[in-house]
Amino acid sequence: MRVTLVCLCLWLFLPLTLASWSTPMPVIAAADELQIAVSKKGLGKEVVITQGAREWFMLVEVTPENTVIVRQEKDRDQYVLDESETHDRPLAPIEVDAAINDYINSVKARVPKP
Repeated sequence: MRVTLVCLCLWLFLPLTLASWSTPMPVIAAADELQIAVSKKGLGKEVVITQGAREWFMLVEVTPENTVIVRQEKDRDQYVLDESETHDRPLAPIEVDAAINDYINSVKARVPKP
């Protein structure tokens, strides 16, 4: 009887457990903390940094012929910065990582600490 009850409980709670594993947990942070998300985009990378209504964005798009770097900064719905640059060669993965890290560090240095 006890084994049957345990098996029944496992079958009832297994879908809930699996659903909680597959669903990402929301990140709860103070409104003044920087939220940083880096994702791979083809051969390049993208970073989105947010703090309340402010957003910083950088995309490093690498093709076999060149590299395009886009930087944007928004405060609410208004763009404060929107610039791009093109390099005449593809950046190596280590150079892409360095560019992303430099950008993150520059945003952290410019944002006042809470």
